[in-house]
Amino acid sequence: MIKEEIIRSLTVPTDSKIILLVLDGIGDIPYLNQQTALETAHIPNLDNLAAQSVCGLTDPVSPGITPGSGPAHLSLFGYDPIKYQIGRGVLEALGIGMELTPDDLACRGNFATINEAGLITDRRAGRLATEVNEKICRMMQDKIAEIEGVKVIIAPGKEHRFVVVFRGKGLEEGLTDADPQKVGEKIKFTEPLSSAAEKSARIINKFITLATEVLKESYPANTVLLRGFAKHPGLPLMSELFKLNPAAIATYPMYKGLAKLVGMKVLPCGETIEDEFEVLQKNYLHYDFFYLHIKKTDSYGEDGNFEEKVKIVEEVDKFIPEILNLDPDVLVVTGDHSTPASLKGHSWHPNPFMLKSKYIRIDEVKKFTENECVKGGLGRFPATDALSLMLANALKMKKFGA
Repeated sequence: MIKEEIIRSLTVPTDSKIILLVLDGIGDIPYLNQQTALETAHIPNLDNLAAQSVCGLTDPVSPGITPGSGPAHLSLFGYDPIKYQIGRGVLEALGIGMELTPDDLACRGNFATINEAGLITDRRAGRLATEVNEKICRMMQDKIAEIEGVKVIIAPGKEHRFVVVFRGKGLEEGLTDADPQKVGEKIKFTEPLSSAAEKSARIINKFITLATEVLKESYPANTVLLRGFAKHPGLPLMSELFKLNPAAIATYPMYKGLAKLVGMKVLPCGETIEDEFEVLQKNYLHYDFFYLHIKKTDSYGEDGNFEEKVKIVEEVDKFIPEILNLDPDVLVVTGDHSTPASLKGHSWHPNPFMLKSKYIRIDEVKKFTENECVKGGLGRFPATDALSLMLANALKMKKFGA
């Protein structure tokens, strides 16, 4: 990807507008019906858009590397995900409106279910209702306020997710995840990757033990899994690097947090896809870059629910004419990473990508699918180059060199 100092020198502010529509986890592999979600879905508007676009496939990090949501999105936003490795905890904390200090170590938590043998049977506690999550977090906060002089701050997210911030001197990142990432395993405790993180590991492991004791009567949410231990990294902002006035429309905290981290204005919105598109319409005149995030394609992929993933794609398709009526200078539709329902998790497969603007060479792609996009004019390319393509097609970059 192009170096930050070069992109900073080339970008210029303009009135042109860019919309980046991210269907989280949209990439797929053939399911039981021998088709991907995009191949199965009835999506005439997305297919028609593909026929007016230049298409390709993107690798979020590198071919064969399965990315987390953080690095996958950073790539789309024009940041090197290897240089900026951001723990999920920071993103979740910022996403739910928490303010982090230099003494804070944040992590993302899942409420989970363990059986009598102490084995994890559900990593998401049945996708716990958010209202129940809030109640349980209050109970935990009342009973675990401090450990060894370190303040413990617990805040609910959505469904089974929550955030824990450990606030105190001498806390360092560099810790393994306290999450085995699969069912059938016992609770996992964190381990320090350096001597500097030994205090952090001790505090966190005490918290896990205390939390499991507090939650013993709260089935199915009777234990916790923690991951993404991190401190605030201090990234350069999109307004500085790319001369953009960016806004984000998202319903899940993690993605709001990521948007805040790179300097986007997070626009308040409701919980539905329709709500998100209404917010786009209402705020279209006020910003020149919009990141619109659709979460449920990823959620249903992780659940192995192929049919519901297809339905979400079809629902999004109905709103494509509304975006086109806004007449953005650049419209991109893509995914951050692939989440095949058959794998029930993120994967290394590249993501379908299409870009519409006045200045493209329209290719031969006629449908928005993985197998069609690979034939597109952009070929297969690093997701870190996606923003440069958007900026160029919005005429937001000067010539490089004499």
